[in-house]
Amino acid sequence: MLDTKGFEIILASGSPRRQDFFDKMQIPFTVKVIPVAEDFPEKLNGEEIAQHIVRQKSEPFIKTILDKQLIITADTIVWHKNQSLGKPKNIKEAKKMLNSLSNSTHEVITAVGFLQKSSLEIIYEVSRVTFGHLTELEIENYVKTQSPLDKAGGYGIQDLFGLQNIFSIQGSYSNIIGLPVAQVFKKIKEIISKN
Repeated sequence: MLDTKGFEIILASGSPRRQDFFDKMQIPFTVKVIPVAEDFPEKLNGEEIAQHIVRQKSEPFIKTILDKQLIITADTIVWHKNQSLGKPKNIKEAKKMLNSLSNSTHEVITAVGFLQKSSLEIIYEVSRVTFGHLTELEIENYVKTQSPLDKAGGYGIQDLFGLQNIFSIQGSYSNIIGLPVAQVFKKIKEIISKN
């Protein structure tokens, strides 16, 4: 278990995958989620979008954060053909996203915010994912499982669909699931040791 030296670490994310990563890193934490609108100005690109949303997710905590609290926010987007693909709103949108990812490479960008009483630091990580050809039937069967609906880009690399259809990845694997674990662990240790 990581010695947090009296720091209270709060994960401001309802994602079961992010919570599982924190358990695996053996970091004691509590979960507190304050829902925010995840919108962004149209002029933003890629990592700028993820960082903007992380700032939005951190904002509600600024007024109430205490000394020795570290609030961690995160946002993952899929960036493909100069477009941000968030979580699909419905099955039709999930199918459209998956069709666009077929036979091509896209970027998965996760930004992570580390909010302390006097500062907000944001890091981000970019991974590149290449899908093979996706047939209509494969897409149809996958969206029937409902799994794509809570995932940016409409897929989970850890799902059977991802295992069967992703040909290559460049960069952090855990980042594609929703948290660049090694980079986050390093940053948390850095913050704790500075205080």
